[in-house]
Order: sequence, then C-alpha cells, then structure tokens
Amino acid sequence: MTDKPQVLPEQATDLDAEAVVAYLRAHPAFFAEHDELLLEQQIPHQRGDSVSLVERQLKLLRDRNIEMRHRLSQLMDVARDNDRLFDKTRRLILDLLDASSLEEVVMAVEDSLRQEFKVPFVSLILFGENATPVGRWVSNAEAQQAIGALLGSGKTVSGNLREHELAFLFGEEQRKDVGSSAVATLEYQGLHGVLAIGSHDPQHYKSSVGTLFLSYIAEVLGRVVPRLTQTLRPVR
Repeated sequence: MTDKPQVLPEQATDLDAEAVVAYLRAHPAFFAEHDELLLEQQIPHQRGDSVSLVERQLKLLRDRNIEMRHRLSQLMDVARDNDRLFDKTRRLILDLLDASSLEEVVMAVEDSLRQEFKVPFVSLILFGENATPVGRWVSNAEAQQAIGALLGSGKTVSGNLREHELAFLFGEEQRKDVGSSAVATLEYQGLHGVLAIGSHDPQHYKSSVGTLFLSYIAEVLGRVVPRLTQTLRPVR
C-alpha cells in the first residue's frame, strides 16, 4: 500500500487573509480549542514586543470602553443643555400666555431671549397693512421683497444670511455684527411675521440643530398675538 504523499508547507495553497478573518469570526472559540497555536502567534505591541491574544483583546476592550465613556459624557452634556433650554423655553411660554397686552408680549420675548438665552440680536417683526402702535410692523409687500426667500418654506431657517436680509431683520447698524442667524415664521389665523435671533459667531446657527426652541416660541406667539391685536387701533 502506497503512503499518501505529505504536503509540504510551501506546497500548500495560500489562504486569503480575509477568508481567515471570516473563519475566525465565525468560530470565536477556535483558539480556545487549539490553545497550542497561541504559543506560535506573535502580535505586534507598541513596544515592539509580542503579547498574547488575551492581552491584545483586553487592550482593545479598554480602548473601546474609554471611547464609550467619552461618548456617554458628550450625551450627558447635551442632555443637561437641553434641560436648561427646555426650562427657559417653558418660563417664556408661560409669560406669553399670561401677557394681557401686545406690549407685554414684545417685552417678554426680548427680555427672555436677551437675558435668559443670552442672544445678542433679537428681532420680532409683524406683517400687516394696518400697523398698530406697539411693536415693529411692516407691510406684507415690504417683507416679501426683503426676505421673501426666507418665508417660502414656512420653517425655521438658519445659517449665514445675505446683507439685505440682515439689514431688514436687525437694522443697518447691527447687520455688520451678525455672524449667523435663525429665523422662524409666525403664521396663524391671518397673522404673519418673523422672530429672528442672531449671533456674533458665524458657526453658531450653521444648521437647524438647536433652533427647535425658536420654532416652539414662534408657534405660541402665533396664537397669542392675534387676540391681543384685535383691541389695538391701527396707526394711520
């Protein structure tokens, strides 16, 4: 009987590295069942030495644990910021609901955004052909001409606005100091207007993230302002 020829290592077919990795992933207990192979394995270490797979695994787990702690810390910071933001928004909304005049509404919005939210640039503009003596009013035509592009979507718009838009919202003098802005539209039962806030930082309002509270305030204003303007006489 003829013995089967022995296959030498150099004659063996080379395995693709990805196939080896896939096999080991599918058989995580491979080295536990063939622990004698661990003596032959060498894994590079930062010091250039060889370490066992267990040590390497522990290092990977420690690194992953540190990364997860950093992510958790960031999430906790965001949660705390959202809690503070929610509390400030709640207090402002209660003040708006308690307001008995349009003047009190305007004061509540400006005082809260400037003092509580620390927003340096605040602008509340109402649109209408019959302006009242309280607040800033402009005609619908003037608003469309100046910021019509911001009003089309009906949603809060944020980012870096154009010069004429900044001038309309915050005034010619202040527009030069506004780096980024967020603009929420007021639209409810015939009321139209905008609530705009601005920051010195060009990156502060670079996206819609963080401006959700502004939309909430604008929605409340849309419901509070109409009942308070009905008793005011238009400016002729």
